Amino acid sequence: MQHDIVIIGGGLVGAGLACALDGSGFNVALVEAVAADDGAQARPSFDERNLVLADASLNALTRLAVLAHLRQPPAPVQRIHVTRAGDFGAVRLNASDYGRERFGGVVVARDLGQALEAAVCALPALTRYCPAQVQALDYDEDHWRLRVQRDGSECTLSARLLVGADGSQSFVRSALGIGEDVTDYQQTLMVSAVATNRATDGQAFERFTDSGPLALLPRPDGLYGSVMGVAREQADAVAALSDAEYLALLQQRFGSRAGRFTRVGKRVAYPIRRVLAKQCVAPRALLIGNAAQTIHPVGAQGFNLGLRDALCLAELLTDGGDPGEAQRLALYRERRREDRERTLAFSDGLARITANPGFSMHLLRSLGFLALEHLPGLKAPLVSGAMGYRGWVPALARPA
Repeated sequence: MQHDIVIIGGGLVGAGLACALDGSGFNVALVEAVAADDGAQARPSFDERNLVLADASLNALTRLAVLAHLRQPPAPVQRIHVTRAGDFGAVRLNASDYGRERFGGVVVARDLGQALEAAVCALPALTRYCPAQVQALDYDEDHWRLRVQRDGSECTLSARLLVGADGSQSFVRSALGIGEDVTDYQQTLMVSAVATNRATDGQAFERFTDSGPLALLPRPDGLYGSVMGVAREQADAVAALSDAEYLALLQQRFGSRAGRFTRVGKRVAYPIRRVLAKQCVAPRALLIGNAAQTIHPVGAQGFNLGLRDALCLAELLTDGGDPGEAQRLALYRERRREDRERTLAFSDGLARITANPGFSMHLLRSLGFLALEHLPGLKAPLVSGAMGYRGWVPALARPA
């Protein structure tokens, strides 16, 4: 089968790209490892993580009619409270101070995945191969040939543009011969929903400690999405705690800012590694989302960055022509450069700076917190970046 564009990977970013390409006039195919009728539960990226959708992402997903399929609208994040154990001061951010109703909104990855699945199913021109596995890639001068296993047999697809959206362990990245730089933070994040004796009210909390970061995010169901970082060597012991013991540890590390923790849901552990592709563009091919960059989740930038990859690519394909021409891919790389570099530097820098237990770093962080809190002009770039407005912003993501 001949296609103009073949997307490998039907997770959150791959599905988002398929939605953004609807109406482009190109013959688009989506190759997914999981059968469409298996539902979102079977897809690895449609899991229990709590995603903070930046304001730019909310704009785009609304225009792509994805959020309309959510069972509950995203819980707005209107205020953010940031502290570091042992440091002086705190940073408090309020969306109303910047003329905004929200910084973003919180959804559960599983729920967003189900909404994206519904939106993809409604795309009239999209060809889906699922469940299907790409076995090999071969390059010709004007297209890629993909050997795909499906329903116990093999077929061959061709693509003028190949897009790898197949996650951190990307087959496409490996098949293209693109290397990666890997940083193991030696941390594991414990993710769960928790209830407190206070109602959520649009405030998110981020707290850094010597043992790792913590976050509480207001969820659409009235619970908090909790994230607790632990040292890798302690992860098994923390996972084995009873619910009461786990809540006691979370309370000890977080304090009483959000009230008393009363109940915890299913706990899921995620080892944290940064995986950066050495390049994101190859002849008639590119990588987006976690296949291009898997970053530390501190600051909640990962999915938002990947979605902007997809939106930028879709916008560059609106004028027709050859989707895989070298000039177009070079322009994609240039337009994504500033956002990608600044976001990578922010997430990695924040993870490293806040984890350093040295006295001098405690002092520097405390001074930084005080400066951010009392010099409003310093907060503006931080807020703008957190809302998804770094570098060149795709039209679908811009405010109305």
